[in-house]
Amino acid sequence: MTRRMIIMIGCVLLLVAALALGKFLQIRALIAAVPKPGPQTVSTAEVQKLQWQSQFTAVGTLNPVRGADLSTEVAGLVHTVHFKSGQDVKAGALLVELNADSDIALLHSAEAAAAQAATVLKRDQAQLAVQAVSQAQIDADTNDLKAKRAQVEQQAAVVAKKSIRAPFAGRLGISALNPGQYVNAGDKLVTLQTLDPIYVDFTLPQQQLAGLAVGQVVNLTVDTFPGQTFSGKINAISPKVDAATRNVQVQATIANPKQVLLPGMFANVKIDIGGIQEYLTLPSTAVTYNPYGSTVYVVKPADPPKAGAPGTPGTPAPAPATDASGKPQLVAQQIFIETGPTRGDQIAIVKGLQAGQVVVSSGQNKLKNGTPVTVDNSVKPSNDPAPTPQEK
Repeated sequence: MTRRMIIMIGCVLLLVAALALGKFLQIRALIAAVPKPGPQTVSTAEVQKLQWQSQFTAVGTLNPVRGADLSTEVAGLVHTVHFKSGQDVKAGALLVELNADSDIALLHSAEAAAAQAATVLKRDQAQLAVQAVSQAQIDADTNDLKAKRAQVEQQAAVVAKKSIRAPFAGRLGISALNPGQYVNAGDKLVTLQTLDPIYVDFTLPQQQLAGLAVGQVVNLTVDTFPGQTFSGKINAISPKVDAATRNVQVQATIANPKQVLLPGMFANVKIDIGGIQEYLTLPSTAVTYNPYGSTVYVVKPADPPKAGAPGTPGTPAPAPATDASGKPQLVAQQIFIETGPTRGDQIAIVKGLQAGQVVVSSGQNKLKNGTPVTVDNSVKPSNDPAPTPQEK
């Protein structure tokens, strides 16, 4: 009975082994029948050692050194407009006159009353010399004269308010003001802006405060004048960091002799910090960012196929692997790297690569370790340290 059971178990095991072997051979045949993917086409870039000037960058807003929307303190009818839109004026230049006829008449009346009070005081002082009036009368006359003169000054100030003058030199804006037009107190008449020099206000993260100092050179560009750089110096750094954004406000003064920079423009600001440094540089598109680290694919020749046992006498050296055209076969190898600062389309590599290595700059999303590649650099990603928008 025991012998029969052992024979039965052995037969079952042989059957299972035969079925497993058949399935294995079947799967291996299917795998062998699947066509292997051909080399993937990629573009490449060489790791270069370049000199970098470290910079802080920010977006700023241009503001006038002096600028104001001029208005009137008193209401009135416009009598004369002494300027043209867009005109450059000097400080104190008369811009607008309001109708002040009634105010001038009141001024003359006040001047006459003050003159009469001065005459009365002079006459009473002569009578005081002969004891004809008391000292109290002289004191009353003196106070009355002071009051009358104060009224003259008050009325003269009212008349002066009817003439609006430029508080500082600058360029006037566009105005629709016309003679005969009635304006209320506080109505905007025209804007006046000083354009040379001009301020640029911008903010930087608090981490960059250590690299800032008053007097530091600032370069800025505006989209209005592509390719043109304007220079200036930092004149003020805010003593307070914004608690909401953790940014600090910085102001620089920019020379604007041609007065082409206007208040309200936005500008790209760059501040050079420290000395020039050398970095291994790649196009930013070559780096793949993952939760477990940044990687690149290095292109290198494929390892030659193994032939014979190593060290066997008389065994010829294996020939290098080649592609269909007979050229050495290239493969992609994934390498972990550490990245540094960026500059335009470029990124600095701090660790993991050496100068002269060739890495994949585009097409790495279809690669894995050991994938054969074909290099086609007819179209390459941009590698410009200072790119500008291109209109097509």
